Amino acid sequence: MIRRWVTPKITEPDAPGGFDSYDLRLGDVMRGERATLGKSLLDVQRELKIKATYISAIENADVKAFETPSFIAGYVRSYARYLGMDPDRAFAAFCRESGFVPVHGLTPQAKPRADKPAAPAGDPLANPNASFVPRQSSIFEGIEPGAVGSVAVLIALVGVLGYGGWSLLKEIQKVDFAPVEQAVGAMEDLPGLGDADGGAEVLAEGGPAGLNTSPTTDTLDRLYRPEALDMPVMIARDGPISTLDPSEVGVLAEVGRTAPGRAGPMGAGAIAGDAINAAVAEANADEPVPGGGVRVFGPDAPEVAIFAVRPSWVRVQAADGSVILEKILDAGEQYVLPKTESPPLLRTGNAGSVYFAVNGAAYGPAGEGASVVSNIALAPDALSERFAAADLDSDADLASFVAVADASGR
Repeated sequence: MIRRWVTPKITEPDAPGGFDSYDLRLGDVMRGERATLGKSLLDVQRELKIKATYISAIENADVKAFETPSFIAGYVRSYARYLGMDPDRAFAAFCRESGFVPVHGLTPQAKPRADKPAAPAGDPLANPNASFVPRQSSIFEGIEPGAVGSVAVLIALVGVLGYGGWSLLKEIQKVDFAPVEQAVGAMEDLPGLGDADGGAEVLAEGGPAGLNTSPTTDTLDRLYRPEALDMPVMIARDGPISTLDPSEVGVLAEVGRTAPGRAGPMGAGAIAGDAINAAVAEANADEPVPGGGVRVFGPDAPEVAIFAVRPSWVRVQAADGSVILEKILDAGEQYVLPKTESPPLLRTGNAGSVYFAVNGAAYGPAGEGASVVSNIALAPDALSERFAAADLDSDADLASFVAVADASGR
């Protein structure tokens, strides 16, 4: 009989679970984090200095892979910190999943095991010849066959060139004697001694000719006496200068011609002495300065000098652009210009305190007050024409400088 009124059993489906409704193992989380960083086991081994087998054992919660149990806690925490996880929670999960109990480093359980567990047969990390393990290159792998041939050819070429040079050197240094068809005979005449009879008489001067007697000292002196050298022609170095007459050539020629009764060498010497005495007397004479100026230097004054009555900056530049002097002249300081072919140029600040001394006479100032002037040609004629004679009444510091110069006798 068919039981039509029996209600069938309806099984309700399980409710769908959420993404966190199941538990994740520590190894899965660590492998996911390592994959997120894009690191392999060998990369972690190279960066953390922990064996790849230990890293794999941590992810698989395998305590037997470790030789020293006391290091397991440090390995797990270091690996968790490397992946950015909480080290304490990761170590607690590892102990929970693997059943590992932390031990103290001094307990017998923390000592390394004598029997190292054998690696599983399917573990690729235990195989040293795995495909992902880098192989050490051999010495002969970097040598190309073509390079060996090139080196051999180069060595052969160097050997051939060396042997050729050595052979050529031997040929150059070899001395060969060529035989000649000429009989050896005694010389009948000695060269340089005249005929044979005269030479025999000279050699045998102490006895009859033909006797083998020892030569005398006079004979040897005549034999080995050197030939007389040619006498060199001596020319006096001052010959052309000594022939010049000062009364006819030079600066004093016109004076010798105009002076009556001063002819001849003696007259020229007297004229030269009078001219020198006149020049010295003119230099030593204390003549007044033209234009009513003041003299700041004595008779031996330089041709052109620069002096400052107050501190002033000056720069003296040569005609070729080189700087001869660049400094600050203090009050009372002076600078004597060297004699050059072209006059130098002056650029100065505080120009109202800078003066020029041309043959001992003061000119200036170079400008007004604290102004800056430039391109002043430091030639005697140019300075005397451009600037007026210095006035002591207009500058008290200049008067003090002149008074100090007179007192010191410059």
